[in-house]
Amino acid sequence: MEQGTQGAAVTGDAATGPAAVGRFRVPVQPAAQDAEPERDRRERPGCAEDGAARGEHTHGETALPRPRAVVQRSSVRGQVLDALRTALVTGDLRPGEVYSAPVLAERFGVSATPVREAMQQLTLEGAVEVVPNRGFRVVERGARELAELAEVRALIEVPVMMRLARTVPPERWAELRPLAEATVRAASSGCRATYAEADRAFHRAVLALAGNEQLVRIAEDLHRRAQWPLVGGAPGGRGRAELVADAHEHTALLDALIAGGFDVVRSLVGEHFNGAV
Repeated sequence: MEQGTQGAAVTGDAATGPAAVGRFRVPVQPAAQDAEPERDRRERPGCAEDGAARGEHTHGETALPRPRAVVQRSSVRGQVLDALRTALVTGDLRPGEVYSAPVLAERFGVSATPVREAMQQLTLEGAVEVVPNRGFRVVERGARELAELAEVRALIEVPVMMRLARTVPPERWAELRPLAEATVRAASSGCRATYAEADRAFHRAVLALAGNEQLVRIAEDLHRRAQWPLVGGAPGGRGRAELVADAHEHTALLDALIAGGFDVVRSLVGEHFNGAV
């Protein structure tokens, strides 16, 4: 792959099949889907240049102002963003390496716009940083940052979980059983990206019981950041055995919550966040 420095190549042929960053594949999306052609926008009802639908009576309605920018199809940007996030978790996008949006776009089979927008979102999340005239560099993270993230997550999530342990009835906890079991299956696959998604889904469902959307959003962001690999770490992160052990902590925690074992819950929550990734 053409990029600022040597790194994990984006594989796949955009002209003939799915494109991928490393092992993660996304469907090929024609570049034309990124932004609707001007001709099509004019010919659709409600999209005429003067604000009125071509061939329709306006009956004196006040014309709506034209949008400041063309609305793009979110599915393309979303697929690219998901692909890049997965590549970060698996280590296919390597810390310290620079990646060009146009080159990635060519591999994905889209224009550079959705790739650049996805990279800008990752910039906001702290995963990459802009390198002028070159592209985006994957942020290098060390063990200290990981420990700091784990500490902040514990400060936010542990008190909430302990409060929920006293107030949420057992039947509500039992409803989360499929999500806990899904983390075990994901861990057994050995795929860090698959487990990362299932892990976040379980924690998100637990915190959602608090009824605080801001809490869930902030915790989700911290959790995602904590899942990125460290500089110099193995490309796949922790091994399957470690992932499975982490997943089984979810099921054990759920068992304790259903049984009402508050002291056991406190111990399990503390252990889980001490080794959280």
